[in-house]
Amino acid sequence: MAHFAELDGSNVVLRVMVIDNADCLDDDDKESEAVGVAFCDAFFGGGTWKQTSYNNNMRKQYAGLGYTYDASKDMFIEPKPFASWTLDGSGDWQPPIAFPSDSGATVNDGSMKGKSYKWDEDAYQADNSTGWVEIE
Repeated sequence: MAHFAELDGSNVVLRVMVIDNADCLDDDDKESEAVGVAFCDAFFGGGTWKQTSYNNNMRKQYAGLGYTYDASKDMFIEPKPFASWTLDGSGDWQPPIAFPSDSGATVNDGSMKGKSYKWDEDAYQADNSTGWVEIE
């Protein structure tokens, strides 16, 4: 199965549709994004379409509702998780404060050792030296 994301005028994903691989084959029976886009355009009545991969083997990651397609990087970028986070050159959102080094890690027996944290945007906005809070 092939997956195609429909984009709005700002390149934000409106929906992701699954079509049969046969609907993406060119005259030489090779998979073609252009053929898949033409199929989506005809079948769904227009739109702007980009192929995405459920296995993340193209365009960085699988497109989801609300993701943005960055044409210059040819990748889908997930929605910004928090107001203070910034996008790095690889298309990943980064917090303004590094993740704590004493966070959980898997040990040989498969158990977790260390602390668990979550980002608290309100805490960061109140005091820019904080942001990661321990999950009890």
